[in-house]
Amino acid sequence: MLIFNIKNLLKTRQVEKPHAFLVKAGLSSHSAHNILNAHSRVYRLDHIEKLCEILHCEPNDLLTYVPDSNKILADNHPLHKLTPKNEEFDWQHTLKTLPLEELKEVAKFISQSKQNKEIE
Repeated sequence: MLIFNIKNLLKTRQVEKPHAFLVKAGLSSHSAHNILNAHSRVYRLDHIEKLCEILHCEPNDLLTYVPDSNKILADNHPLHKLTPKNEEFDWQHTLKTLPLEELKEVAKFISQSKQNKEIE
């Protein structure tokens, strides 16, 4: 089953007030509530597009695949790419506790990565 997994993405983007963030971005309060609490199985494409714009992501980042015990998919089925791997990685804590020299290396890597993407 596919589920809308926006809470982890909002946490990763350090959004402290998800409901207010979504409403400020242009979603209605009702839609923001439904999205945050996974109360719907149907999502509007314009909402998905808006979420991707404001969270700087792609639709696959919003979705998680949870295998249904009634259905068995082949191991090479593309939906398995949406199965969460390790979502509990706390990168903020990792960055806070890195020695300064290693943090400088991370910053250098990010800077180079941005430059490479601009060239493409």
